[in-house]
Amino acid sequence: MDGTLTHAIHDFEAIRIQLGLPAGKPILEALAALPEAEARPIHAQLNAIELDIAHQSSAAPGAAALLTALTAQGCQLGILTRNNAPNITATLHAAGLAHFFTADSLVSRDCAAPKPQPDGIHLLLERWGATAGTAVMVGDHLFDLDTGRNAGTATIHVDPSAAFPHQQQADLSVQTLNELLPSFS
Repeated sequence: MDGTLTHAIHDFEAIRIQLGLPAGKPILEALAALPEAEARPIHAQLNAIELDIAHQSSAAPGAAALLTALTAQGCQLGILTRNNAPNITATLHAAGLAHFFTADSLVSRDCAAPKPQPDGIHLLLERWGATAGTAVMVGDHLFDLDTGRNAGTATIHVDPSAAFPHQQQADLSVQTLNELLPSFS
């Protein structure tokens, strides 16, 4: 979602500092390592930070056009994010993309183990009656690509900088979603 369908505006290092978490460790994993009583208020603070960011979301170049083309082709569309459920909805509404997704196609850290675990993809595939061989995981982060690989799906790496640091983990790498449009138009 963030950095794929929407412009990437999260500053994860700044969020880690604001939450008082150690540098270099992913936020959810750092929180999981804390005792529950200590982690609870930090989770609440993280949710508030993420919600503020969600309200600032805007669609990435080509997102609406690609989602329109995929929908016209009868493709199932889902979101798998390390964000929480309310932030998915806020992000999609702010970016003008909410109408492309049904509630049961939105999978957050609240209902499946966070990426890079494949549980979220498996959940979506089960809901759709689909198989991993018919699915594609599209994302901007190594966690996205690893999740797709762990679930047995094809993977597409989106990197607006065109640096493609995770190109080896992707079946295809694109700078924008517009590059995928010819395949579905």
